[in-house]
Amino acid sequence: MSLFGTRRSPGTTGLPVEGQLPGFDGATGWLNSPPLTAAKLRGHVVLVDFWTYTCINWLRTLPYVRAWADRYRDHGLVVIGVHTPEFDVEHDLDNVRRAVKDLRFDHPVAIDNDYAIWDAFGNRYWPALYFVDAQGQIRHHRFGEGGYEQSEMVVQRLLNEAGAGSVRQDLVAVDGGGVEAAADWDSLWSPENYLGYERTENFASANGVVLATPHRYGAPTRLRLNHWGLSGDWTVERAAIVLNEPEGWILYRFQARDLHLVMGPPAPGTSVRFRVLLDSQPPGAAHGADVDDQGNGTLTYPRLYQLIRQPGPVAERTFEITFLDPGVQAYAFTFG
Repeated sequence: MSLFGTRRSPGTTGLPVEGQLPGFDGATGWLNSPPLTAAKLRGHVVLVDFWTYTCINWLRTLPYVRAWADRYRDHGLVVIGVHTPEFDVEHDLDNVRRAVKDLRFDHPVAIDNDYAIWDAFGNRYWPALYFVDAQGQIRHHRFGEGGYEQSEMVVQRLLNEAGAGSVRQDLVAVDGGGVEAAADWDSLWSPENYLGYERTENFASANGVVLATPHRYGAPTRLRLNHWGLSGDWTVERAAIVLNEPEGWILYRFQARDLHLVMGPPAPGTSVRFRVLLDSQPPGAAHGADVDDQGNGTLTYPRLYQLIRQPGPVAERTFEITFLDPGVQAYAFTFG
């Protein structure tokens, strides 16, 4: 953490002071709340949750954050979600507002489109949690998934320090469903991969990527694990790939229980139909939440779509998605 030094808080053990809560002055808007300031929050224990709504790692932490907000709200805990976008579509307030509703994200949300709050914290990660005591001091942080038991115990300790009284010492029981389910780490051999030319890896179509120019690609005849390719008329842009004509494919060789694709339609209010195959067959029982057992689905707004959830056993498979309509913008594959 580049911003914060470390010193011990007088009269406490185990939780050093990492710095002062920088506040939220850089927010470009708020959802679920009027604007909040560090001064207004004094006297409350605060959990600051950096997120962006297409991030699978954050989505898998959400059931815990939601449960903590519900359990400890009456004891003085304030959970603030700072939405700092990764992709351009996540700057759109209507998209964030829809995600907040769909994900049952009921606590205050600071919109950080200019990265001002992100920079004030010196943050570099989604998800990132910062634990703030009633004096406005940052006392703990957690980057990435996991560590839920420790995080909840930190919340309990800070509430006890603040004199909340009668704080339960047992831990919440969370069983996330859909995209919020914990990853199957033992079978996960495919890392996240972006599709825009700025950050993509392992592109396998012949002659490589043609940058920012419409081009007709041919599907590779063979794919190694974690390699991918295109078929059809696509434009590979900096952050996404865009389909110019109907019936374009993406192929991906992966090993994981779950496969997700962050993607969106060409414009608000439009939709794109697609069809998914697994090893050249309809996915059947391995279909994800956003397709049926025949692999059919429709994307209606930019978000993370769960396309495959295998019941097991998990092995190397070839994923194929064909878009029946043009204009899809595809950003990244993630796995779980």
